[in-house]
Amino acid sequence: MTTKNLIKIKSLKHDGSLHRMWHENIILSQTEDLVIGYNNATKVTEADGKEWKSTEPAIFYFHKKKHYNVIALLKDEGVSFYVNMSSPYRLENQILSYIDYDLDLLLGPEGDMKLLDEDEYDLHKKKYKYPKELQRELEKSVEQVYQLIEKREAPFTKDFVKKWYRKALKKNDY
Repeated sequence: MTTKNLIKIKSLKHDGSLHRMWHENIILSQTEDLVIGYNNATKVTEADGKEWKSTEPAIFYFHKKKHYNVIALLKDEGVSFYVNMSSPYRLENQILSYIDYDLDLLLGPEGDMKLLDEDEYDLHKKKYKYPKELQRELEKSVEQVYQLIEKREAPFTKDFVKKWYRKALKKNDY
C-alpha cells in the first residue's frame, strides 16, 4: 500500500467548520467522479476534539456529482448502509472532504430503512441559511437513494460490498 492510497476523510458543516474526521482510509478505486475505499478501526476525531476508533470494517462510496455518500458497515449481524446527505466530495492533498447536511438514512441488514436527524437538519438549515436550491437538491437526493435501494442497485448490494471488501483484504492484508 502506498501513501497515495491513504487519505483522511473530513466531514464539515455548511460554514466550513469541522464536524468529524476519519484518519486512515484506504482508496481501493478512484475515477474522475468516484472514490471507493475501506477503513477498519480507524481513529475518528470529533469537532470538540474527542477521539474514538471505528468498531467495524467499512466500505465507503463518494461521488463527485451526488449529494450523498454511502458507508457500508460490515457488522456481525450483516451489512448496514449509512447514507449521509452531503455535498459532492473534494479530494485535495490526500484529504477527501464534504459538507454534511445532517440528514442520514440507515438501511439495516434486514432491509429496514430509517431517515435520521430530521430535527438536526431543520435546526441547521435555519442556522446556516441553507439555500432553497440546496434544500431541494438534498430532498431529491433522499428520493434517489430510496430508489436505488428499492431497485437493489450499487452501492446498496451485498455483492458490491463483498467485491470491495475482498479487494480491501487482498490489497491491505487486514
